[in-house]
Amino acid sequence: MSDPGLQPERTTLAWRRTSIGALAVAVLAARAALTARGVGPVPGALLAAAALIGWFGMLALGRRRAAALRGGQAPTTGRVVPLAALIVVGYAVLGTVLVLVCLG
Repeated sequence: MSDPGLQPERTTLAWRRTSIGALAVAVLAARAALTARGVGPVPGALLAAAALIGWFGMLALGRRRAAALRGGQAPTTGRVVPLAALIVVGYAVLGTVLVLVCLG
């Protein structure tokens, strides 16, 4: 017999781990953007802000998903998966820009 209370808890914990990972990526990307030699202070701050906005978006998605599960709503992935994928792709683009600027 399964306990319906465990699935929302596992999902919440998974989103927390994902948010912590996104925070680590955002902090490292922000640090790289602000300390890169080829980037001025304003573009560096914009790149750092983009990294932190990505983390905030991932955090918001996780909280929304966990709240829906705690409220007893059916788990739907309608917009969550594409938005999370967009954030991950955004981090990849940000990392590519930082690498190109630092190497160039």
